[in-house]
Amino acid sequence: MPIIYHITTQVEWDQAKAKGYYEAMSLPTEGFIHCSELHQVNGVLGRYFEGKSDLVRLEIDTEKLTSKYVFDWSPSTKDTFPHIYGPINSEAVLNVTPL
Repeated sequence: MPIIYHITTQVEWDQAKAKGYYEAMSLPTEGFIHCSELHQVNGVLGRYFEGKSDLVRLEIDTEKLTSKYVFDWSPSTKDTFPHIYGPINSEAVLNVTPL
């Protein structure tokens, strides 16, 4: 089972659990939710979440996702990253780890 990860805040995840699905702010503006593989998480934290608190890492089972996911090329990092093209259904989140 391929696993991917998404970083968010505990508050945003609590709100998502109540709704049954998670939608990042990037979904309406960019059309997808940014995710990463485990070896990419620390780089993502350093680039986008420096100094932020109350963060959690969602561990997502891609086989349980109801939305499509694709690995897309990121020219800024010269690497591919998984993107989810729709909401993350809460059943696909296996673990939530405080960071």
